[in-house]
Amino acid sequence: MRKGILSIGAAAAALTLGLTACGGESGDTSAESSSAPSAAAGDAKPGKIGVILPDSKSSARWETADRKYLQEAFDAAGVQSDIQNAQGDKTAFQTIADQMITNGATVLMIVNLDSGTGKAVLDKAKSQGVATIDYDRLTLGGSASYYVSFDNTAVGKLQGEGLVKCLTDKKADKPIIAELNGSPTDNNATLFKQGYDGVLQPKYDSGDYKKGPDQSVPDWDNTQAGTIFEQMLTQEPKIAGVLAANDGLGNAAISVLKKQKLNGKVPVTGQDATVQGLQNILAGDQCMTVYKAIKKEADAAAQLAVSLAKGEQPQASGTVKDTEGNRDVPSVLLEPQAIFFDNVKDVVADGFVSKDELCTGDFADKCTEAGVS
Repeated sequence: MRKGILSIGAAAAALTLGLTACGGESGDTSAESSSAPSAAAGDAKPGKIGVILPDSKSSARWETADRKYLQEAFDAAGVQSDIQNAQGDKTAFQTIADQMITNGATVLMIVNLDSGTGKAVLDKAKSQGVATIDYDRLTLGGSASYYVSFDNTAVGKLQGEGLVKCLTDKKADKPIIAELNGSPTDNNATLFKQGYDGVLQPKYDSGDYKKGPDQSVPDWDNTQAGTIFEQMLTQEPKIAGVLAANDGLGNAAISVLKKQKLNGKVPVTGQDATVQGLQNILAGDQCMTVYKAIKKEADAAAQLAVSLAKGEQPQASGTVKDTEGNRDVPSVLLEPQAIFFDNVKDVVADGFVSKDELCTGDFADKCTEAGVS
């Protein structure tokens, strides 16, 4: 499904804009050219870049990390930009896109709320000569010129492997596993599930694990996740492991487990390496999370956007198959990292989370124990 998966350290370097792209692990060097509007590079003042983020409820990352890093990259390049958040509202998402195009955006970067809304926005932008980038989430059936994200199937695989590791450490015997999946309208959630089911299904098939409740959480809503998991635990009180698709869903499950004094006894996964998720790991309530170096992702996307705003036709390092649109989308994919108690310090060392915000109050001693400096 994917070509040219890059390591975090190599991804930005491999995105050689306007030149022949480097190959990834597959060795693919036949990068596709963008269908973006062309203009002679440097002939005119760079255009304006519009960015639409999805919400601030599903994950803290969109406002605390993505907005910050994208803005810094655009400012450093001296390119005018407008970054807005649709706050989960599909109508607002489309209105923001229309306003950005009306106000002169020549490049539009979106994190879709669902593929239907995303496709409508991308198609309208394209019809008006605006170059487009799918950021973090691929819009199925869409028309984005580029896609920048992480290898999301690999994210799910790390979650599945992480849960297996934590259950093995606990010497769990035929544990019942609950799967708390992301939003059914988010293609990334589908890819995450493909990744962790690829690890867990053989365990179910062999009888080593027992498959328990398996449910998606609409819009990644953490409140709904708590209600759903409470119902899961009522339905199956002997749940012994929780594959939660991100830290917010994981925390929702942990809150329910705490009521039953099961926190720390039932391993829970996560994703995004949020402060809350990392603190849950330090406390022993969360098994692991998946760290995605958002700055690397934002920098790669910003580099593409700036190049497009300057009228260039950049080439990406690989492609991803849009199964609904039946096309290969020029893509940059970065590699995720599994985080457990022993390497929480890596997230701090990378500057994604600061020691001051992580190691507060009761977590100070835990940070020392985990080697956070």
